[in-house]
Amino acid sequence: MYIKFRHLRTIKAIHEAGGVAKAANQLNITQSALSHQIKGLEHQTGVDLFVRRSKPLKLSPAGLRLLRTAEKILPEMEALQVEFSGLRGGRTGRLHIAIECHACFEWLFPVLEKFRKSWPDVDVDIRPGLAFDALPALQKEEVDIVISSDPELLPDISFVPLFDYEPVFVASSLNPLSGKQFIEAEDFRSQTLITYPIERSRLDVFSQLLIPNKVEPTAIRQIELTAVILLLVASNRGVTVLPDWVVREVNYSSDYVTRPLTDKGINRRLYAATRLTDLKKPFFIDLIKLAGEEAKRLQLM
Repeated sequence: MYIKFRHLRTIKAIHEAGGVAKAANQLNITQSALSHQIKGLEHQTGVDLFVRRSKPLKLSPAGLRLLRTAEKILPEMEALQVEFSGLRGGRTGRLHIAIECHACFEWLFPVLEKFRKSWPDVDVDIRPGLAFDALPALQKEEVDIVISSDPELLPDISFVPLFDYEPVFVASSLNPLSGKQFIEAEDFRSQTLITYPIERSRLDVFSQLLIPNKVEPTAIRQIELTAVILLLVASNRGVTVLPDWVVREVNYSSDYVTRPLTDKGINRRLYAATRLTDLKKPFFIDLIKLAGEEAKRLQLM
């Protein structure tokens, strides 16, 4: 048995119209062509699909079974056509994001809030890229964007610059280091360093300062939430290093001091890693644009 989509449309049209003539008009074909199609359909199925000599034309039990199939399949096919049309036009798609930068959650949410209003049909999801290898997942198409500050040379992967930032030292105004103009690696030997609960290689303070200088803090305390980190720092229970966009508000509080790392400061760049084939998609382009706008807004605060 070989049933085509046009057969399903035919059985549905005849049922709804109640006759061959009206159904033919609805399908924009001649009555004789539709009658020929009915005969061909019954030949394909090997059963009578209509009750002959009934007015209006009625479906047989076999015809009703085929109608139920048509009512199930045809809407799904129409929805699929709409979805594929959206994909071709760049209006729909998937945007699953892995974040290797823990503090980026606070920066990314305002970007995604604007993004969803412009692209309501794009499926957005966020996966912390801290519990799995985000870049291999990108290559396997398990995620679509990786937010990272550590670009790598990978085939068919592009690292698109988002914005530059500076990791800054944050301490209580009561901490002895608050009197220094800038902070050096050796200053951490006497401090409890409060960090996010991720491996050292993914923390700027370690990768850019402490590991190269072979310095180990007195203790390391890992905290999940930025607000709690800052609360502990304000209580002089430790120091931390955070991206400058995270700590802009603490600059206006007398409980904290912020200082550059080293006399020249440390500059880092945040990237959106994505597959080259996705870079032409309109919603990818718009996300990167919104990210740049949010970065400028933070820099002006």
